[in-house]
Amino acid sequence: MLTIGQLAAYVRVTVRAIRHYHQRGLLAEPARDASGYRRYDADAVIALIRIKTLADAGVPLARIEELLSAGPEEFSRAIAQIDQALMRRIRDLQQQRRRVCVLAAGDGLFLPAEVADLLDRLREIGVSQRTVQIERDAWILLAGRYREEASRWAAQKLVALADPQLEAVYRAYDQAFDWDPADPRLDELATAIVALTRRYAQEPGEPPAETLNDPVPVAQLWSQTAVMPPAWLRLEELCREKAEAAS
Repeated sequence: MLTIGQLAAYVRVTVRAIRHYHQRGLLAEPARDASGYRRYDADAVIALIRIKTLADAGVPLARIEELLSAGPEEFSRAIAQIDQALMRRIRDLQQQRRRVCVLAAGDGLFLPAEVADLLDRLREIGVSQRTVQIERDAWILLAGRYREEASRWAAQKLVALADPQLEAVYRAYDQAFDWDPADPRLDELATAIVALTRRYAQEPGEPPAETLNDPVPVAQLWSQTAVMPPAWLRLEELCREKAEAAS
């Protein structure tokens, strides 16, 4: 006759598990000796081994009692049902894992693949993560309403970045974030930006006027000026002045 501790050690389960099986009605409560301790015989050992085997195989505790008393055919049917339930659970977990993997995709979760590629290219040419994030947020706003168009524009912009001048302007614009609004380099940068803008203005695939005049994305994009540095705001003024003077 074994104590509960000896039984737990023999079957390699915890005492807590045995007590839980008692509470669930899976393992019969044994008689107690004169000292009030539970004493387990060989039948209890066999019953506990069967319970542990089923539990280790993934059988829910709610069905173990049914299986312990089932005949061969009933047991086979029940195991088949449990196997089907496990397969459904595996499919659900696999789908959940795929969703988690998508989350790890970073920018690709919120943006078309072409925009994600463009942002990667900006990082490659040395644009700071701060500026990449600002551009990313702008693309999210546009893609949320014009996803197909955003994909096309981003692809075109990625091709345009092969131009060393455009690449240099991008890096200079990024660096200007921390410049003083009176920095004379802003005037030079504005001249370069206006020249590039005029060169690419007639490129096919430019956003149609109705898109640029759409009040929703435009209002959202302009709201970003609240966090724009003074140097960028001054650069925008210079670009507008130079563009108007050239027209």
